[in-house]
Amino acid sequence: MRRILIPLLTLTSLCAEPDFRLQPVPAKLMSPAINEASGLAVSPKDADFLWIVNDSGGTTEIHLVNTDGTARGSVSVADAANRDWEDLAAFSLDGKPYLLIADIGDNGSARKFCTLYIVAEPSLPAEGKNVSGKAPAAWKINFTYEDGPRDCEAIAVDAADKKIILINKRTAPPVVYELALRPDKNPTARRIATTETKATGLTLPISFRNQPTGMDISADGSMAVLATYHGAFLFRKKNAETWSDAFARKAESLGPHGLQQAESVAFAPDGKSIYLVSEGKTSPIVRFGRTK
Repeated sequence: MRRILIPLLTLTSLCAEPDFRLQPVPAKLMSPAINEASGLAVSPKDADFLWIVNDSGGTTEIHLVNTDGTARGSVSVADAANRDWEDLAAFSLDGKPYLLIADIGDNGSARKFCTLYIVAEPSLPAEGKNVSGKAPAAWKINFTYEDGPRDCEAIAVDAADKKIILINKRTAPPVVYELALRPDKNPTARRIATTETKATGLTLPISFRNQPTGMDISADGSMAVLATYHGAFLFRKKNAETWSDAFARKAESLGPHGLQQAESVAFAPDGKSIYLVSEGKTSPIVRFGRTK
């Protein structure tokens, strides 16, 4: 992912009274190993811990920090490659916590397939200790898109439905895809919807301003949050609905995040906080807190 320098912007919200509001920023990433944060996930076991991956050309490590930015070590993913890691998702399946690492970046839309690594969440460290070592992949998914290669930076897991949701970056409007969490042979991401993430009052070039760069689904499966270079957007899914229904509706704009190049977003396990970080060293840790 090439660096895009984006000024801080004042935006007009699409939603007058969002359920989440931007909170003060008391923390920054302090780990020197994190310089191109492209994926973020909150630990399903302890909401005080954040897992982060670096962008293309980085190592095959998942880095651990506290929500106050304190570095807590890193774990290497065994037998993996970082061609273009662009997102990270946390989920629980059959009572066990997992992390999904998404090697899905494809700036030229030319990859024959993309790869997802699913690892059991490493044990969290005791106070004053750091994580280290290696983590094997519990399973790996090599997949294609039904309509050809796509550049994608936004992925999330709906564990209850055992589905992976992806939203591509460079088409207008963005296309939503669905993939089985435990696929059979020759897995293919299928189109299920198109969506929009627009806000008014922008001065960014249209080619950048509405591009999805990160996504997460709440642990209860009722909400999805999508990050773009300028802001965060919320999609709600009712009990009887599919994600196709939810993404087809107009998003709720949570407003600007104020980050230079936001590419990572994640819900806390209780769904009451949304965290974002940016590429670049010592990124602020931005939090939208639930108000209702």
